Amino acid sequence: QVQLVESGGGLVQPGGSLRLSCAAPGLTLDYYTIGWFRQAPGKEREGVSCISSSDGSTFYVDSVKGRFTMSGDNAKNTVYLQMNNLQPEDTAVYYCNVRDTWGQGTQVTVSS
Repeated sequence: QVQLVESGGGLVQPGGSLRLSCAAPGLTLDYYTIGWFRQAPGKEREGVSCISSSDGSTFYVDSVKGRFTMSGDNAKNTVYLQMNNLQPEDTAVYYCNVRDTWGQGTQVTVSS
């Protein structure tokens, strides 16, 4: 069974950066489309980005385009979400997803 473990969240000031990691031991990343989602307090979970299994192309929700970059390292069975110029509205619990498997989430808080 796939297991996903997120890390890298924390508290950062507006304009700061964080890099989230999603480790997937034993998972061959190329075989799966992997997504990052986030859920802010009182809001529904929303898709943030994903990386396609077919050609490695990436997709982003409009609100993070130009600020977030998703990448993968097959050797480490890990995907990353580099988040730059973070804003308070990016505050949420961030989850990675493969098919019907979710990680436990990592908290990102953007505040001065």
